[in-house]
Amino acid sequence: QVQLVESGGGLVQPGGSLVLSCAFSGSAFSIYTMDWYRQAPGNQRELVARITSGGSLNYADPVKGRFTISRDNAKKTVFLQMNSLKADDTAVYYCKANTMPRASWGQGTQVTVSA
Repeated sequence: QVQLVESGGGLVQPGGSLVLSCAFSGSAFSIYTMDWYRQAPGNQRELVARITSGGSLNYADPVKGRFTISRDNAKKTVFLQMNSLKADDTAVYYCKANTMPRASWGQGTQVTVSA
């Protein structure tokens, strides 16, 4: 059974940076596409960034050029480097592993961007 644990959230000023981590427990981490999602109050959960098993990357338009997703297969961890943070980036950030038959989700980590 796969478990995901996010860390690295917190309070940061506009323009600041954070690095989120998602630790994966279970087998075959390297074969899974890994995603970062976020959900702000009153909004639907939205995809922020994706990295495939082959290393292909995709980003949501609002974060392109500011966020970078990466993975370390040896450490079974996926990262989200977030730079030039804005108030609109405030949300709970979730890690998702595209496991079968159902995707696996972490519990989320809060990111608050405020002066």
